[in-house]
Amino acid sequence: MSLRGKTLFITGASRGIGLAIGLRAARDGANVVIAAKTAVADPRLPGTIFTAAEEIEKAGGKALPIAVDIRDEQGVEAAVAKTVETFGGIDILVNNASAISLTGTLSTPMKRYDLMHQINARGTFLVSQKCIPHLRKAANPHVLTLSPPLDFSVHWFAPHAAYTLAKYGMSVFMWSMAEEFRAAGIAFNCLWPRTTIATSAIKNLLGGDELMKRSRKPEIMADAAHWILTRPSRECTGRFFIDDEALKEAGVTDLSGYSVVPGAELAPDFFVPTPGSKNVVGRA
Repeated sequence: MSLRGKTLFITGASRGIGLAIGLRAARDGANVVIAAKTAVADPRLPGTIFTAAEEIEKAGGKALPIAVDIRDEQGVEAAVAKTVETFGGIDILVNNASAISLTGTLSTPMKRYDLMHQINARGTFLVSQKCIPHLRKAANPHVLTLSPPLDFSVHWFAPHAAYTLAKYGMSVFMWSMAEEFRAAGIAFNCLWPRTTIATSAIKNLLGGDELMKRSRKPEIMADAAHWILTRPSRECTGRFFIDDEALKEAGVTDLSGYSVVPGAELAPDFFVPTPGSKNVVGRA
């Protein structure tokens, strides 16, 4: 149940859920690679790869901040090589980096469409591809991607088809790679929140302070991720986890401490399947 000594390569880990997952691993004594774009402070967004590294070190882990754009193949190759040079290998990949635009067909500029698909789907495929040769050598290798269950109910597509397809692309890659690399013993799973999570995306793009008050803290995703990443990789693969369901499997029943505002009515996140839906693919 510990990630001590493990090396985690986390994309988009300078803030939010990615950083929370890194901090949870750091408390075990893990090595955490912060692979993200923000090397210079942005007044609109908290944190850089360097401030995240400081937090990781203070939490008890070893940090390696790397400025990388996961759309750049050579940049990703260099980041993976630097990780292996520094820590001797890679045990875990967390595909967290993502772009969002909740816009309809006529309101989605192709520049934004390309950004979402290049970061979300293509970026997940690219980083996974470059890490897999090293994961093959790990004792309990995991790839965890922050993407939703594959629920093909049309109401998840109609309002923002470009974004939905970009996020579902991440999930499809995990679903297929779980089978492709089953014999190699590499776990490929997805993790998604039941409720909105208090991140910069929620505050700046989706609902402001009011939606933040109805959200859960990133720590619920970090604790769920920690439980998944400590499972035997050959026994836990091809799953689409929802955060509270994962914690229930882990024996956690009281989730009240994860709410930003205790007792507040929580806002549901996108893509969580309704009970009994016949359009869901690959859920255990």
